[in-house]
Amino acid sequence: MRVIIRTSGDELLLIQQIDHAALAERLIEAWQPGGFSESPTRAEILFATRRHDDGWIDEDATPLVDPATGGLLDYVHAPDEIRRAIWPRGVERLSAFPYPAALVAQHALHLFEKYRSDPGWSAFFDRMERLRAANLAAAGLRTEEELRRDYFFVRMADLLSLQFCDDWREPQRFGDFESWWDGSRLTIVPDPFAGSSVSMTMTARRLPNIRFDARAAADAFAEAPLLTISGVAAGAAAR
Repeated sequence: MRVIIRTSGDELLLIQQIDHAALAERLIEAWQPGGFSESPTRAEILFATRRHDDGWIDEDATPLVDPATGGLLDYVHAPDEIRRAIWPRGVERLSAFPYPAALVAQHALHLFEKYRSDPGWSAFFDRMERLRAANLAAAGLRTEEELRRDYFFVRMADLLSLQFCDDWREPQRFGDFESWWDGSRLTIVPDPFAGSSVSMTMTARRLPNIRFDARAAADAFAEAPLLTISGVAAGAAAR
């Protein structure tokens, strides 16, 4: 399983990627700055945000156990070959929607930019750049400059949702915005919601924080009780 994993005392809280993506869409749907509410590509940006992690669907169906530790591996610690494989798969699943597919390809390129000089990742970058270019061309009268401008909203949505889902307490920054999560409230500066707030709820599966083998992990996941995690996202004038 390459899910999002929160550690909570002696429990693990597992959140699936498609649920995180759905929350990302809800958060960015309320976004006001940057002309987003009037953007002619708004619907496609929202669609790309909702579907940006579709490549993880198959991987999320089965737990992945680190054989050295017996711990479950999340999306950050999954082997590189898995992380490289899910993004072309996700883009190809959106082939009928070329502009969202190009946005997701841009997302993959952005996320892994730090590996750009690593020879083991060169084929990944070549493939993702080809997919981005092909889908952008298929989208019609759209430029790479427009794509990068619109990508801001996909990444911002992803980052805010992950901050809540992963329980990141360190401040996050992207573009002109800073956000921080205190366990119940996700605050963004400057205020992107024009004084409104967005309720956040997420269903997680509760597993014991113990050593697993692959079979035990699969059984524990199938039988795991559900827990609802909640919070609110809101803007502030200053921190």
